[in-house]
Amino acid sequence: MSDWTWQLVDAQGTTVEHALGGTVFPTQSEAESWLGEEWETLLEDGVDAVNLAEDGTFVYGPMSLHPAG
Repeated sequence: MSDWTWQLVDAQGTTVEHALGGTVFPTQSEAESWLGEEWETLLEDGVDAVNLAEDGTFVYGPMSLHPAG
């Protein structure tokens, strides 16, 4: 079983410490669903983008939390 985690970063690409950070998910789908629910809170708290990792290995990102357009 894999551990899926989000790395939260600011506009400069620096890792941001956040109360919602560090959550571990058993599947990529659950990690992405969680982000779909929490992205606005993260953005309001200074998180600009996220990177997804599986067992500590980069999968994708940075993915901006700012609305397109």
